[in-house]
Amino acid sequence: MDRLRRTMLYVPGSKPGMIKDIYIYQPDAIMFDLEDSVSITEKDSARFLVSEALKQVDYQGIETVVRINGLDTEFGLEDLKLIVQSKPDVIRLPKTEKAEDVWKVEKIIDKLEKEYGIEKGSINMMAAIESAMGVLNAAEIAKSSKRLIGIALGAEDYVTNIKTKRSPEGTELLFARSQILNAARAYNIAAIDTVYSDVDNIKGFRREVEHIKQLGFDGKSIINPKQIEVVHDVYNPKVEEIEEAIEIWDTMKKAKEKGQGVISLRGKMIDKPIIDRAKRILDLAGVSYVE
Repeated sequence: MDRLRRTMLYVPGSKPGMIKDIYIYQPDAIMFDLEDSVSITEKDSARFLVSEALKQVDYQGIETVVRINGLDTEFGLEDLKLIVQSKPDVIRLPKTEKAEDVWKVEKIIDKLEKEYGIEKGSINMMAAIESAMGVLNAAEIAKSSKRLIGIALGAEDYVTNIKTKRSPEGTELLFARSQILNAARAYNIAAIDTVYSDVDNIKGFRREVEHIKQLGFDGKSIINPKQIEVVHDVYNPKVEEIEEAIEIWDTMKKAKEKGQGVISLRGKMIDKPIIDRAKRILDLAGVSYVE
């Protein structure tokens, strides 16, 4: 079963209370932010807070992600030195524009893992794409490293870069979303959509989540715990979808056991795309199955 990343909840690294207790909301992933949500005067203390939390707090199996500052700042390298030592599941790179941006961080992580006696390759990476150049290079970024488990859209910087602003319909993001999604699918990594900032507009938020699910995204970055339930509700399969997926999977398993080359269910042929969709539904529903 692939790891679910329907919700990736931002937590400012400068907020100790939130860092300590955020797991109670049960997002699929927690992203501790050391970048945009942390003021320059709090960068050092936020880095220490997140590092210590990763060592001491039991996040109950929830994926831990740390968004570092860019290596083009005075904070990026210091973030890596301390955070790698605390062994998060994923380090998220901000403002990624080319494959070289990933390689530079990967090289440092390689060195630090060796220095700290951490198993090589145990810390994964995710790249946030936030500019026109990054969108154009999405495929090169997506295939740049074996550590890279996903790419994510950062819309606020992107729309500024292309000289527009966000609209309720999201028309201005369709190209970027499509590029990022196709790159992720081509290289079998996750595609995570951007945040929706108007936390009180639940109707608009649900509409956007339904849109990005239809496009094919694995999930969404979120900034408020009350958004979790909406995302999970949209992504969770309906009962009839689960029942059909179980039936498809069982039919496929029985046909394989009998050595049948052609698989059919109620007169309809079951081919690989249908089986893959059934597997995805079972993953989303948390239904166990045997490959």
